Amino acid sequence: MSDAYHASRLTPDDRRDVVWRALWRFYFSRVVSVDDCVLDLGCGYGNFINHVVARRRIAVDNWHGFPAHLAPGVEAFVDDVAELDFLPDGGVDFVLASNLFEHMTRPDFARVLDRLRPKLSGHGVLTILQPNYRYAYREYWDDYTHITPWSDIGLTDFLTANGYEVLDVVPRFLPLSVKSRLPVSPWLIGAYLAFPFKPFGKQMLVRARPATGAERR
Repeated sequence: MSDAYHASRLTPDDRRDVVWRALWRFYFSRVVSVDDCVLDLGCGYGNFINHVVARRRIAVDNWHGFPAHLAPGVEAFVDDVAELDFLPDGGVDFVLASNLFEHMTRPDFARVLDRLRPKLSGHGVLTILQPNYRYAYREYWDDYTHITPWSDIGLTDFLTANGYEVLDVVPRFLPLSVKSRLPVSPWLIGAYLAFPFKPFGKQMLVRARPATGAERR
């Protein structure tokens, strides 16, 4: 993303860090091991990776300003998210792509999936968090950098078609944005994640890993 985008649409917001701290505490800390190598694709301000507790933390983004926002110990690589040659094959255990793939064309998304596949360890998982067009269609195009609409069904089908096995789909995982009128509180976020019914949920979460054998395309 360009500097102009971060100065207009994606401006710094302390509430974003509150959300990601709570997400780490109430969700991601349960699926990420302290022995893992964690990769944050399109990390933005580093709100996720800064809270991760893991053996190795890596952040990639094409925005030149993001390294200044990273916590000590987080490795920064300013590059296209598909350029992963700096990673050893089989070396990454957990990947997060938050609000990334709606900004990309389908061919570019497929290229990321292809480049990422050999970098994942035998138990490596890709977790995608992003707007679900099924529920966010009214606001989806308010972001002028959105290119491709994805619903939970379309995204899972695309992952399958590109050689990934979908492990979990949560069509309504979170509200759309911290810019809403909803209060931002760690305890409210924890309660929201635990609640089976997700009012205002417009962001989906999808977990997938490279398929093997006949499951591969």
